[in-house]
Amino acid sequence: MTSFGLRTLPYGSFCTIQDPRPRVGVAVDDQVLDLTAASAQRLPAYAEVFAAGTLDRFLGAGPDAWATVRSAVEGWVNDPRIRAALGEHFLPAADVRMLASFAVADYVDFYASEQHATAVGRIFRPDGDALTPNWKHLPIGYHGRAGTVVPSGTPIVRPCGQRRTPEGEVVFGPSTRLDIEAEVGFVVGTPSALGEPVGLGDFDQHVFGVVLVNDWSARDLQAWEYVPLGPFLGKSFATSISPWVVPLAALEHARTAPPARDVPVLPYLDDADHPPWGLDLQLQVRLNGEVISEPPYAGMYWTPAQMLAHLSVNGASVRTGDLYASGTVSGPGERQAGSLLELSNGGREPFPLEDGTTRAFLQDGDEVVISATAPGAGGTRISLGEVRGIVHPSRSVT
Repeated sequence: MTSFGLRTLPYGSFCTIQDPRPRVGVAVDDQVLDLTAASAQRLPAYAEVFAAGTLDRFLGAGPDAWATVRSAVEGWVNDPRIRAALGEHFLPAADVRMLASFAVADYVDFYASEQHATAVGRIFRPDGDALTPNWKHLPIGYHGRAGTVVPSGTPIVRPCGQRRTPEGEVVFGPSTRLDIEAEVGFVVGTPSALGEPVGLGDFDQHVFGVVLVNDWSARDLQAWEYVPLGPFLGKSFATSISPWVVPLAALEHARTAPPARDVPVLPYLDDADHPPWGLDLQLQVRLNGEVISEPPYAGMYWTPAQMLAHLSVNGASVRTGDLYASGTVSGPGERQAGSLLELSNGGREPFPLEDGTTRAFLQDGDEVVISATAPGAGGTRISLGEVRGIVHPSRSVT
């Protein structure tokens, strides 16, 4: 399990073998503070918020509650006397079992990396423009399935579906081009009213924090189905998220300006006069323990504030527990792609691994772990945790 420092203080839901009840926890170094128990003792006004053992009520409580609880927890863990008094509520991180920390209400996946969109466009549309005409005018996204967003560690069963062979035959069976997408997800806390868009300046009034995302993708199913309505079965079978939600308050030193944009955007997306919400995050992708890519998030063309503004500009409301993801994070470097599709040039150029094997796409038994860090105070770096999953064989379909 990831060790988090005193400046990160992410929230999650956990249980133990001795006590299977779900509880809200805060990760502190290599321990977990049982916030459900500690709040009843030292922050009784919020005891009911954490009583159910998930983050749902806390997310919906809004920015003032988020700030109050974070300030209280910071005081507890930095005061030796209080920390000692709470000793029974600190558990070794190795002894807890992480659970789904919140109920995912809706799920939207964006396509915010210019490097990724360009590379995929060249692979899927070799005779056309790499970027579609709308790409630099709006953050492209699609609605996914909230019910198949799963906690880190959930087995990933190889999906079945239709695909078209190189010879043009349409067949059914297990995906032969199973892939990953290394992404960053944003967790909505405060809901909005139907018909009222969320402006750029209100991003941090609605979004509580971030998780890491692996949006598993069956590229052969996707290639056959995505015209004209976009991703469906190639994406909907599983999306893994990290168990700890890192609050935006922990990422103050990671905020940065997004890349310069060479196409003017419409006013509702124009963030020139707003505080920047680019994020200088460094992702790392490991396949069976070997680092195969290190995608940089700072180069993402569209910011999470712009994604939320576009998601809601038509009047669509957001709900507590909504999750929206950045889309694959990829950089311009040789080992900065967030998908195997890019790393293998569409499967045409399998890349070598240290064990002597090669990969173009995932094999059964492969384990993928995506982690990330961000700048912290005084030149330090903080962890954003990790999301992991192991590929299991497909299940027969009659």
